[in-house]
Amino acid sequence: MGTRKVYTALIALFAMILLPATDSRAFHSGGVAECTGCHHIHDASSSSSLLTGTDISSTCLNCHGASGASSYRISTPDADMPAGTPPGNRTPGGDFGWLKKTYTYSPRTGTTSVEAGEMHGHNIVAADFGYVADSRNTTAPGGNMDSAQLSCNSCHDNHGRLRRTGTDAAPVFGITGAPIIGSGSYKNSSVPAAGQAVGAYRLLRGSTLQGAGSGGKTFNVVFNAVAPATYNRSEATTHTRVAYGRGISDWCATCHPDMHTATSSKMTHPVNQMLATVVTNIYNKYRGSGNATGTTATAYDSIVPFQSDNLINYTTLKAQASDDGSVKSGPVGSDRVMCLSCHRAHASGWEYMTRWNATGNEFIAVDGVWPGTDSPSTVASQAKYAQGRTVAETTKAYNDKTMVYASYQRSLCNKCHAKD
Repeated sequence: MGTRKVYTALIALFAMILLPATDSRAFHSGGVAECTGCHHIHDASSSSSLLTGTDISSTCLNCHGASGASSYRISTPDADMPAGTPPGNRTPGGDFGWLKKTYTYSPRTGTTSVEAGEMHGHNIVAADFGYVADSRNTTAPGGNMDSAQLSCNSCHDNHGRLRRTGTDAAPVFGITGAPIIGSGSYKNSSVPAAGQAVGAYRLLRGSTLQGAGSGGKTFNVVFNAVAPATYNRSEATTHTRVAYGRGISDWCATCHPDMHTATSSKMTHPVNQMLATVVTNIYNKYRGSGNATGTTATAYDSIVPFQSDNLINYTTLKAQASDDGSVKSGPVGSDRVMCLSCHRAHASGWEYMTRWNATGNEFIAVDGVWPGTDSPSTVASQAKYAQGRTVAETTKAYNDKTMVYASYQRSLCNKCHAKD
């Protein structure tokens, strides 16, 4: 890396380290970042876009892929996760580092299973960080998005032009109209005054920003959500509750449209449908396999989140976001199932980027603990349960969540379906 590349990368990194994510002067500030943090002003040797990285995602990961679990970091460096050590970030979207974790184990005598790391999430292309295109899917499952073109700005607008004006109760989205004064992603984000705007959630692309990311996709909806102020954190004692509102599954359908078409053979689960009375009652009562003694007041589980009705009211969404356990209530009948009820947005510790171990194992917990090859439990350390992971890796895949389910806990599909 040349002197100028090191210099500009350090400027961006120091700015983000010294200023908190909620500070109005933070690097992105809800919109376009400092130009020289991502681009060289004059450098004929760099890419056509004068990026500080080899490609778009590498440029993003210069900051978002640094060491340490801290707010905006979503990719643990290889050196920080040797064999048996999990990725360190616990954001709601997951850590791309799971893409580097391939597990080989023998579920039964005479058999060997290989769980490729690339099956754990969205395979962004970031040459400087060793991320390559998905070798199994040339296009997005259920769609025609070119996997070789998948980058951070396929979903996020790196220039952050989408903005929210109006009031929290009646937001208006656009790409012009008022300057962005700060992030609109958080529970403590400012309410834009007249002549002001805040950024869209996580700088995600939206329907009023037709400029697409890599792959040339046009998003048809806005992704409405609010995160708590602290979100890259252990969930050992309290949940990190993101309040998801209108547009989540329809937004995902931009690249995975056939997953949302009732007549498609790829349709595997209903989305954007109200939970209604039956599923709501199951969710709120379910505490674990064979245990239906739960109450609505404490039913929420961040491993199985849901969409709040079809809300676009940010006053309500802000009230639902929580990182301190103050909001623990389960769903009501008008709340909805969404793609993120089962999947993480970036990557997870499990196949198909699911939030829990949904494939290849009868139980996700045994003998009252999370499984792992180094577990003191002779049951939980068995290969068919540990699946090549250490206890630390299994635990981190659940964002350090304490095992509070049944001593022999089956799939968390049962949080909505209770077939166990």
